[in-house]
Amino acid sequence: MTKIADHDAYIAAAPEPFQPALKQLRALLARVLPEAEEVVAYNMPGFKLGGSVVAGYAAFSKQCGLYLHPSAISEHAEEIAAAGLKATKTGITFSPRKPIPDDLVERLARASRKGAGA
Repeated sequence: MTKIADHDAYIAAAPEPFQPALKQLRALLARVLPEAEEVVAYNMPGFKLGGSVVAGYAAFSKQCGLYLHPSAISEHAEEIAAAGLKATKTGITFSPRKPIPDDLVERLARASRKGAGA
């Protein structure tokens, strides 16, 4: 993808099969982090609170990712694994066929806000 200006442009430029999942993820994060500013950092859409990006998302050629504060990932590692998802220190990858459950996204976003001190 080329450099993007905002969340809408990012989602519009993402592979079409991923767009509904990205829209859903954006809506969930916006609802859980209502005071956050929507930003684009590292050419990826995110939600910024108090100078820190506490949640971000991205689309790649074969999967999507949700990126959070490392403490949020470690705090919910068992739930992530139980959902059959793969995680790194700061992210969880998923496909539109197997998205991250909405309630888990909400818990992760709240934990990321807390972990970032925002």
